Formats: sequence, structure tokens, C-alpha cells
Amino acid sequence: VQLQASGGGLVQPGGSLRLSCAASERNAMGWFRQAPGKEREFVAGISYRGGERSYAASVKGRFIISRDNDKNTYLRMNSLKPEDTAVYYCAAKISGGSAVYSVESTYDYWGQGTQVTVSS
Repeated sequence: VQLQASGGGLVQPGGSLRLSCAASERNAMGWFRQAPGKEREFVAGISYRGGERSYAASVKGRFIISRDNDKNTYLRMNSLKPEDTAVYYCAAKISGGSAVYSVESTYDYWGQGTQVTVSS
């Protein structure tokens, strides 16, 4: 499975960005992030079917994960804060159905990451 993340950039606090992840096949998907000096952490996940979602407490109510009917997954990030600055990765878990995965080690494939910087 090949994953290509895009859409990162520099944005002011309070601003918005939408990340995209183009995959070579459809699976359960997740977004993770890694800030400098910190471990990679779960941000959001979505099931293969697309009807089930999960969010980290730090982004709940601000970020929205979605997917289209094909193989693309998105992360809409609103009300961005400086602490959201990180490299964001999309990941794929080979799975059908309604399960959502939040544990990094359960994912099978990873994209290359896209940098998000929130700064004035």
C-alpha cells in the first residue's frame, strides 16, 4: 500500500488547514503527528466504511477526519494552535468493516509525512 500525504504548511494561530492522504487501496486509516523532541501520537482514525471515527482528546472538536468513496482520506484542522505544530503522517491498517484504530503499532503502512507549522 502506498500513501502520499499533502497539504501541510505554515498557518497562523486560529487558522485552518486540510491535509490529504492519497492511498493506493482502501483500508482503515489514521492520522498521527510527531512534534520535535516528542514521540509520535495518534490524532484521528476512521474506519474502512467511513462511518466510524475516533479523535485524540487534544484535537476533538477542532479536527475532522473524513474520506471519500474511493481511497482518499482527509484531515480538516480548525482553530489551530502552536502546539499543533508537527509532522503529520497518514497510516493504513489493512482492515474492512467498522473498526477504528488508535494504536500506532497496529498500523501496517505509513506515508512520508507533511509539515504543519502554526505560528504568527
